[in-house]
Amino acid sequence: MSRQDASTAPRTQPKVAAGEVYSTLRDSIVASEIPPGTRMNIDAIARDLGVSQTPVREALQRLEGDNLVVYSPGRGYGTTPLLQLPELRSLFEFRLLVEPWAARSAAVDRLANPSDTLDRELEAFERRVDDRGDLRQDLVAHDTRFHDTILGAAGNRVVQQAFVQTHCHLHIFRLYPADVDGTVTIAEHRRVWEAIRRCEPEAAEEAMADHIRNSFSRFAQAFDGDLPPIDPAGASRSSKARVVR
Repeated sequence: MSRQDASTAPRTQPKVAAGEVYSTLRDSIVASEIPPGTRMNIDAIARDLGVSQTPVREALQRLEGDNLVVYSPGRGYGTTPLLQLPELRSLFEFRLLVEPWAARSAAVDRLANPSDTLDRELEAFERRVDDRGDLRQDLVAHDTRFHDTILGAAGNRVVQQAFVQTHCHLHIFRLYPADVDGTVTIAEHRRVWEAIRRCEPEAAEEAMADHIRNSFSRFAQAFDGDLPPIDPAGASRSSKARVVR
């Protein structure tokens, strides 16, 4: 190894380890293998994963950015509580304001139309469903890629960044495995994809709005009692008010 190689190797290894630690901890938190409100002992995590404390600290800082862990002075890191119903409703009201618009914007006859990318994503996830394994992490990843692709195709980076910062996919999938085998999600995603592929903006907007409302109903099953559906008009007004504030 040259002198230059020898000097760079030690600096790159912790980054790789931190990424692996981050993915491992994130998946465990989303799958509720690490319950909400659990103290994250850095030394214990490092021992369990066979790494030093440095990549664990870096991973926890990234998870704090995802709002999956919180740091308290004197206590250290701990996993964040689950979303409560008002928070879940607010999140889906925001989605109902943003994502139907994004689907409508993406359903255009131009090179930015993301239908080919969405088709490949759906086919890849359907193959995973056919394997009949544990789909929880795959469903989170598929849902994230599908919706992020549509938001990206809409071409508004400010809106896309605001959506990314909600980390909605990571948080809602902690509540309840609402679509255990993924078939409902595939059917609803395909309806959105077909409208975008056909360049039908109104149909794409409607399909996405239906998907968001249905998703809210599924995830709201984590809470007791009869829950009213999201009102699209009310969602738009309340979400706009929150954005302005």
